[in-house]
Amino acid sequence: MPEPSAPAPAGGSGGDPAGDLRVTRGVVLPAAELGWRFSRAGGPGGQGVNTTDSAVELRWAPERSRALSAPQRERLLQHLGTRLVDGALVVRASEHREQRRNRASARERLRALVAEGLRPPPAPRREKTPSRRARARRTDAKTARGRTKALRRRPDDG
Repeated sequence: MPEPSAPAPAGGSGGDPAGDLRVTRGVVLPAAELGWRFSRAGGPGGQGVNTTDSAVELRWAPERSRALSAPQRERLLQHLGTRLVDGALVVRASEHREQRRNRASARERLRALVAEGLRPPPAPRREKTPSRRARARRTDAKTARGRTKALRRRPDDG
């Protein structure tokens, strides 16, 4: 008889599907804030496809979450925008035949979406004026191109 393995650490796709979800080093979504719904999935599955609730729907409401600070919540809500359904982020997973694997997949997708939304925006690009040499190269290239095209024209009779 195989020995029971030690539980994996919370977070990521390898964690306990019913435990807290670690998004970043400082943000952990409590399990109490995650809502699960299970339904029958379509597709392959043999005889068990019509009897097993293997599709998973994971819901999390960032507006009501205590795991986020005010600036994090604002950034995340702005990033998610149209993905929110009644104020909740909904992730559906039905690509696997086992509910356990679909739960892990949904957790990982939720983690990735929230982590991406919490990432700060990139620094704005500083526009620079081209150097004098760069401007000269550009005009030289334009002149050379014009000469090449002039050779394709019909010569003047005059």
